[in-house]
Amino acid sequence: MKRRTVHFVFGFLSLCCAGAVLERGLHLHRTTALNAEIAHIAAEPVGKDATALPLRAPRELQLAQALALSKAGNHDAALKGYAGLIQGGERDAVAQQALFNLANMYLRQGLAQKAGAEPLFELGKQRLRDLLRVTPQDWDARYNLERALRLAPEEQEAFSAEQQQSVEQRRVRVPGFVAGDLP
Repeated sequence: MKRRTVHFVFGFLSLCCAGAVLERGLHLHRTTALNAEIAHIAAEPVGKDATALPLRAPRELQLAQALALSKAGNHDAALKGYAGLIQGGERDAVAQQALFNLANMYLRQGLAQKAGAEPLFELGKQRLRDLLRVTPQDWDARYNLERALRLAPEEQEAFSAEQQQSVEQRRVRVPGFVAGDLP
C-alpha cells in the first residue's frame, strides 16, 4: 500500500513538471515568433503610405509598427498607432513605451520645424509629464522633459498678480458670512 502511494505522488509530481515544461515551451515559441515579426517590421522599409496594424494584433507589434512609421516620417499613422496603445486605459510597459515614443516624436517634429514648433514642444512636454505621473522613476523621461524645458521654457508671466500675493494679503469670501462674524 505504501509503495502504491509513493508511485502515485511521484507520477503526479512528474505530470505537474511536464505540464510546466510544456507551458514554458509554448510561451518561448510564442515569444520567438513575436520577436521574429518585430525584427521583420524593423528590417522592412516602411513607406509613407503604410498604415498602423489593426487593433487585434499583439500590442508589441503595434508598438513596433508605430515606431517604424515614425522613423519613416509618417507621423499621422504613427500617432494613430501610439494613440491606440495609450487609449486602452492600460498602463503596462507597452503603453508607457508608446507614451515615451509619442513624446519623442513630438519633440523631434518640433526640432525639425523652425517656426510654429511651440505647440509640438508643449504636446511633447505634456506626454512626458503624463508618463512621469505613472512612472516617476523613469530617468529617460525626466531627461527628455528637462531638455524640452530648456528648448521651450515655460512662461513665468502666466501667473497673475493675485496668485503671487502672500497668504496674508489674500481675501477669502465665503457666502453667508459677514466680515465681522469671525474673530
